[in-house]
Amino acid sequence: MADPQGFMKYSRSDAPKRPKPERLQDWNEVYLAEEPAERNAAVRTQATRCMDCGIPFCHSGTAGCPLGNLIPEWNDLVRRGDWELASDRLHATNNFPEFTGRLCPAPCEAACVLAISHDAGGAVAIKRVEETIADMSWENGYVQPSTAAVSSGKRVAVVGSGPAGLAAAQQLTRAGHEVVVYERDDRLGGLLRYGIPEFKMEKKVLDRRLAQLRREGTKFVTGCEVGVDITVEQLRAEFDSVVLAVGALRGRDDKTTPGRELAGVHLAMDHLVPANRAVEGDGPSSISAEGKHVIVIGGGDTGADCYGTATRQGALSVTQLDQYPMPPTVRDDDRSPWPVWPHILRTYPAHEEAGERRFTVAVRRFVGDDDGHVRFIELQHVRVEKDSSGRRSVIPVSDEVELLPADMVLLAIGFEGVEHMRLLDDLGISLSARGTISCGSDWQTSAPGVFVCGDAHRGASLVVWAIAEGRSVANAVDKFLTGSSNLPSPVIPNQLPLAVV
Repeated sequence: MADPQGFMKYSRSDAPKRPKPERLQDWNEVYLAEEPAERNAAVRTQATRCMDCGIPFCHSGTAGCPLGNLIPEWNDLVRRGDWELASDRLHATNNFPEFTGRLCPAPCEAACVLAISHDAGGAVAIKRVEETIADMSWENGYVQPSTAAVSSGKRVAVVGSGPAGLAAAQQLTRAGHEVVVYERDDRLGGLLRYGIPEFKMEKKVLDRRLAQLRREGTKFVTGCEVGVDITVEQLRAEFDSVVLAVGALRGRDDKTTPGRELAGVHLAMDHLVPANRAVEGDGPSSISAEGKHVIVIGGGDTGADCYGTATRQGALSVTQLDQYPMPPTVRDDDRSPWPVWPHILRTYPAHEEAGERRFTVAVRRFVGDDDGHVRFIELQHVRVEKDSSGRRSVIPVSDEVELLPADMVLLAIGFEGVEHMRLLDDLGISLSARGTISCGSDWQTSAPGVFVCGDAHRGASLVVWAIAEGRSVANAVDKFLTGSSNLPSPVIPNQLPLAVV
């Protein structure tokens, strides 16, 4: 059993980072590449802090991990040094723990019992343990192809190669179906490839997992837009079922602020995608922050990705703007009581490197030069109010205006849902009011035999939810094709994280 006093013996310790001056000179992951023996000893100590609670909220589907990761089990196996069995238990619920270990914001840690009180020293460093198990699995050859013993004779097309599509594809291939994944980009991975900067996850991590999927029998077609390069009629004729994992990439724009039309004002993804392509070796980015004063509008993950990318490109300055007040550094039990996701200030490694963040501010106007290029922003202090229907209003608190230099402005203010595409029109699928694709309790859309998962279904969300939905839709497709399924189904279509309303 776990050490019930482990959390009293040892304090929480996160993975060490490389020195800031060093990591600003390259695109490698920000965390230090430790010697395996040193890394493993530190992580075993962290795993010892897990108490193996009687009710482990960390793997609750609503409060903690939607995948239902068996966190207390693999924590104890790591504590005992049984890395191979820990790998088995981790992969039993998570197809891609090296993705979640690097990219997931860890609702499991927010729901850890040790997160209730600061006197307990903070949550177990679950992400650090998970990532180390995943990396150990590759280093020691524990990750091997898992092939189906019997073919079902059924064919499934998966549209989109992000984490949801890849999870669905791997599960369905292992169930014996012939799976073909279609990706419109030239490389596989969706946002994992072109949205997530290299300093958060090096693409070799993605490529080695794709190699495993190929060895298992999953087929991939890149540079193919389904609905255009292959018609819906061809899709229906060639496949017994279709999974839509097309993401929610329609970026939210700001059409109301004067000066939006100026050159140099871009949506976040218009900056991140060419930056990632440059790191892949496709040549210099078409939108670079080098030698520029950069303003990032939006305080979330995408904004932080733009922030870190701009600093590495050689920006003169980077300023991130947020309309809301600075959140508290510790959980406010009245606003977000344990075990719900806490409303706290989240500082990413990029924020530690350079630049600054400003809160309770908004752009009144983008100011350009005679050539129509943005050069300044007019900034005002604001407050955000919501009416009874939840509509937001951003209200200036004074007439005072501050002028900030701005040669490049990046709008990282969220996503509006699924992009409009011929595929959906030809399938007869309409988007919901939220810009997403609706489905029934069996994950099936209004088009018979067509299923949906990931951001396309729930809107822009976490990588862990994408994988959970991909696994769940695989169960539904398997059942649709064969009448029953033994594949796991960790979440249901209308499942939401636990929250205070």
